[in-house]
Amino acid sequence: MFGFGKSTEKENWEDFEQEALPHLEAVFRTAYWLVRDREEAEDLAQETLAQALKSFHRYERGTNCRAWLTQIMYHLNSNRKRKLGRMKVVEDTEEMIAETIAFEPEIPQKVTDEDVLAALERIPPNFREIVILADVEEFAYREIAEMLQIPSGTVMSRLHRGRKLLRVELAGYARNYGFKNVEKTGS
Repeated sequence: MFGFGKSTEKENWEDFEQEALPHLEAVFRTAYWLVRDREEAEDLAQETLAQALKSFHRYERGTNCRAWLTQIMYHLNSNRKRKLGRMKVVEDTEEMIAETIAFEPEIPQKVTDEDVLAALERIPPNFREIVILADVEEFAYREIAEMLQIPSGTVMSRLHRGRKLLRVELAGYARNYGFKNVEKTGS
């Protein structure tokens, strides 16, 4: 601020505007998937951008800004949950779910976006968030592991199981719509 090589507020804002703001839509979309409420998602996205702007001096230019923003969002959301007392200790359902899936149906080809979104809503949140971050937001395993602060192996495991659950859900839709060849069992 006194000319000692530090960027001014205006320069910081310009850099932030160039690097972070293009990801605004992705930030909101991810926030919406996290909280399932438009107003809460708007608040979370706004909090994320405000925190990112405050911390922008720590952002390393040229790295994945969207991943950095998403990591901030997950941290903020975790803090919000903790403050609201929504954190619950849950048994490890991953193994129970994996043991109950009897077959892996093929993915139906004539399923609508709405069908996919509804199917995503019905899979457990810890699988859903990994599927969304990997398959919708196209983050790498390492980036997802850093965001969620879990091992990469857990990311890969949950992604595999989440995709399997999603296939089962979509096969049910396809059968309801009268599509054939979705009851094949595979192993």
